[in-house]
Amino acid sequence: MTRSKVAVIKTSPATVLDDYARLMHLADYQSYIPKDTQIGLKINISWHFYYPACSTPPWQLEGVIKTLLDDGYPRENLYACHNRTVVVSAKRGERNNKQLPVVQKYGLRNIHLYENEEWVPYEPKGKMRVLYDIFPEGIKIPKRFLGSSIIHLPTMKTHVFTTMTGAMKNAFGGLLNEKRHYTHSVIHETLVDLLTIQKEIHPGLFAVTDGTIAGDGPGPRCMVPHITNYILASADQVAIDAIAARMMGFEPLDLKFIRLAHEAGLGCGDPKEIDIVGEDISEVNFHFQKDKNTLASKGQKLIYWGPLKPLEKVLLRSFITPWSYVASVIFHDYMWHPFVGRRRTKQILKTDWGQLFRQY
Repeated sequence: MTRSKVAVIKTSPATVLDDYARLMHLADYQSYIPKDTQIGLKINISWHFYYPACSTPPWQLEGVIKTLLDDGYPRENLYACHNRTVVVSAKRGERNNKQLPVVQKYGLRNIHLYENEEWVPYEPKGKMRVLYDIFPEGIKIPKRFLGSSIIHLPTMKTHVFTTMTGAMKNAFGGLLNEKRHYTHSVIHETLVDLLTIQKEIHPGLFAVTDGTIAGDGPGPRCMVPHITNYILASADQVAIDAIAARMMGFEPLDLKFIRLAHEAGLGCGDPKEIDIVGEDISEVNFHFQKDKNTLASKGQKLIYWGPLKPLEKVLLRSFITPWSYVASVIFHDYMWHPFVGRRRTKQILKTDWGQLFRQY
């Protein structure tokens, strides 16, 4: 049986575009992404503000697009795609994170999956752990994704619900509609269901993770950004998340979504069974923190897994649900970001990576 491979290299602002090309070639991406299919670049926007490590940085997007075009992939087959959430604006996010100028520079289509896009019923062939329970009326996915290859563009960061987030969770926004927060109480099983669906509908599946600036703490937004200078790539969504998790200081198979996907044969979550090419990362450990929370995430966990669980449907799936959206926006956008986030962003903007960001 062929072992999974993850490419990892160290990079710098001066060499990052060339390094992305080298990274993707080390991971043999052309063996997994056919040239005769549509190819969606699944951009990650975790916040509509620029906050380091939170969303796909412009150099990650440009590095992948440039590599594809230089290797002869037809421009007309490539498209950027975005989702939005009930609390994050993708339109603001693509501008503030400087993704839109990159997409426009290379003349790619820019698709917002919630605008003028048809969503169609889909009946997975593989086992569904939770999605039919969450969506008893049926599973719907973007019609555009049927037969389209996908390259995920996550960043290396922690997450209050899943400890870390990466390639597997990047599908969360693309394949599920704005009611995807219904799945938070069973988020690990949901990510495995989504990977099962991806393997059925996408002729090619690949991931490129940016760890030039990595996020530690109560992610995906309220993190402490650290300059770490690594980038990763793999055709195995489980393996790339496992290696990113290990670099952050976590035991991959202790993370439920990685363990479930590994046990289901959807990828390899055991670093001992993964070939790492490029850098020697055997001594890399960022010592990121596990189980850190914000005021907002503490409240969510009380509802999803705590004493307020019996009220979950009333609080988060009924006519009163907008209270939670308002509370999230107030906390993140009007309390945490102005008084904590902006200061941390300014510090990063003084670095070489910050100077590169300003150039876009």
